Amino acid sequence: MSMLKVLGSGTLLSFALSPLAHSQALPAGPATSTTSASPAAQTEAADASSLNLPDIIIREKAQERGYQPKRASTATRSDAALLETPQSVGVVPAQVMQDQLIRNIDEAMYNISGVTQANTLGGTQDALIKRGFGFNRDGSILRDGIRTVLARNLTYTTERVEVLKGPSSIMYGTMDPGGVVNMVTKKPQLTTQAQVALTASDLGGGASVDLTGAIGSSGLAYRLIADYSNSDYWRNFGDSRQLVVAPSLAWYGRDNTVRISYEHTNYEQPFDRGTVIDNRTGKPVNIPRDERLDEAYNRSIGDSDFFTVQSQHKLNQQWTANFAYSYNRNRYDDFQARTVSLNPVTGVLTRRPDGTRGAVSQEHAVQSDITGKLKLGEIRHDVMLGFDFEDSNIYRRDLIRGTNNTSFNIYKPVYGLLPNSTTISAPDSDQTDKLHAYSLFAQDTVHLSEQWIAQAGVRYQQYDEVAGKGRPFNINTDVSGNKLIPRVGVVYLLNPAVSLYSSYSESFKPNTSIASHIDALPPEQGKSWEVGAKLDLPKGITATAALYNIDKQNVQVSEVVNGDTFVRAAGKARSQGLELDVAGEIAPQWKLIGSYAYTDAKVTQDPKLQGNRLANVARQSASVFITHDFDRSANRDQWRAGAGVRYVGSRAGDSANSFFLDPYHVVDAFASYDTTLAGHSAHLQLNIRNLLDKTYYPSAGSNIYVAVGDARQFILRGIIDF
Repeated sequence: MSMLKVLGSGTLLSFALSPLAHSQALPAGPATSTTSASPAAQTEAADASSLNLPDIIIREKAQERGYQPKRASTATRSDAALLETPQSVGVVPAQVMQDQLIRNIDEAMYNISGVTQANTLGGTQDALIKRGFGFNRDGSILRDGIRTVLARNLTYTTERVEVLKGPSSIMYGTMDPGGVVNMVTKKPQLTTQAQVALTASDLGGGASVDLTGAIGSSGLAYRLIADYSNSDYWRNFGDSRQLVVAPSLAWYGRDNTVRISYEHTNYEQPFDRGTVIDNRTGKPVNIPRDERLDEAYNRSIGDSDFFTVQSQHKLNQQWTANFAYSYNRNRYDDFQARTVSLNPVTGVLTRRPDGTRGAVSQEHAVQSDITGKLKLGEIRHDVMLGFDFEDSNIYRRDLIRGTNNTSFNIYKPVYGLLPNSTTISAPDSDQTDKLHAYSLFAQDTVHLSEQWIAQAGVRYQQYDEVAGKGRPFNINTDVSGNKLIPRVGVVYLLNPAVSLYSSYSESFKPNTSIASHIDALPPEQGKSWEVGAKLDLPKGITATAALYNIDKQNVQVSEVVNGDTFVRAAGKARSQGLELDVAGEIAPQWKLIGSYAYTDAKVTQDPKLQGNRLANVARQSASVFITHDFDRSANRDQWRAGAGVRYVGSRAGDSANSFFLDPYHVVDAFASYDTTLAGHSAHLQLNIRNLLDKTYYPSAGSNIYVAVGDARQFILRGIIDF
């Protein structure tokens, strides 16, 4: 295969809606490769101002230039200054996403402290551990602040990513205490802009289109984004294809903003469980890293939809009403040659053909709140009152279960000897998990003086969840109840650039399972204390240092029984640690984003696991990515380059701590060139991932499911703006 494979015959163009800014999965957007706003951005801000648009519309352009984040919406469901938020918030800005050509959530989280990969179910699901807690399908991933059931959430429509550390139930309902990750999508703009991008790599290629502009002169704007990618898998067989089409409309009135967006995705990707552990050494088996242990039919094929209506109405000078409705759905079929066990001496791998047909996850969500800026005497209050509703259903229709087969030898692999199965297992089929929940919440941020800010809030959460499986259907979990969830915090502004903060918050999550072998699981409850300091230097560095302690009851842990993975609840677990995040301009023409985390996460009370480290949690992790603009003078072509390294320490591979994944470090680099072609801005960029071609293992589901990190890859991307 040649080093750069150009676009194949299946290549399609792509469209979406939001500020055209270089950002996302192979990101792109006009004129964000420079630090200053482009003429288009300046015109856009002027258009917005003339229509008296909400402040957030205008701010968004300025705050996302470069590496230094200023504000984030995730922590308070409002456009809050990071310096005044009594909780740690991490941001991956659009410029970082462009420079690193970020394609998925895992790659975005390389830049955020205390986040590691969990069990991704063979690379088919987003799965993140935040501050020691989290797993796939844990509900902690949001799109524009709304919970999603999609398998993969970061697409070409993503502009930036925000991470709220610690419990977030006060704002988002039933959640793990580790935090939430929010995909902030691109929005329609009032200035006409168009961008086309082509990508080629040693594995495949793709194309994308991003169009936006005004419709008439009444404040109506559109955006259309489309993205297509087609590539070979980096291991010895397999390929991936994805098509994203995302139209959206927005109306920016004097006192009202309304946005309607839709995103449709078709995808086909390998279902790769990785490698296995040699129980004699506690290390991955000694075979080539690109050798797969399954079959060519190991695939996940599906499509997803995400529809959102969001509105903001300014009632008067003090009060604003916000409303959002979302429907999202993910449908898929998957097939796999499932590893059951290994004899490391003979190399015989026991496998069986399994699969899922007719799996559908869907969710309806409503968010509504009213915010007020009041002054009682000399004290200012930022008040929020809200109501949220959620109705979700996770369903897997046919579970295919074949018989064990021992025809495969990992030392002398011969493929094609294990045919796919069509045998449906009635006891395992019709897997269902239904959640119906609503909540009321209130929060008040009190500006006691020029230096002191206090925040207090409470949520009343009601829930009803049913889960089970089988034909006839057997209910494994049937729980309902309610919970009061508090959060309090305080911020002290030492000066306009430095603040100190402290907070206490709680989390709550019904702990259900369709496949637990111990029946119903008690709910997870978390309590967290956090103290920290924040720095925000104008046109300089933004930094957060935090110390935290999280105690959680009834933590879900996994156990393998007869080759199948089940969950149960451990008694109690504790995660405590130190985190540091830094981003911004460290010197003229030099930018940096970096992080460090020390995470001590272990089981503190359990008859089997007490004292064990939580699976896939690195005690130490760090990252740094530095870029340099070689020449930013006007009317000249511009060169830009950067490189970074990320380090992830040793991790327990399972709840029993029967094996550990080795620490690793990976180096990435890029170089870009900005010029003009026929009067249009053009951008050419080369990225090299895993520059040193390291072999590493980012996560494990068990000793027979160990993910293998991607090999070195070259990616060339060209962008032209019209």
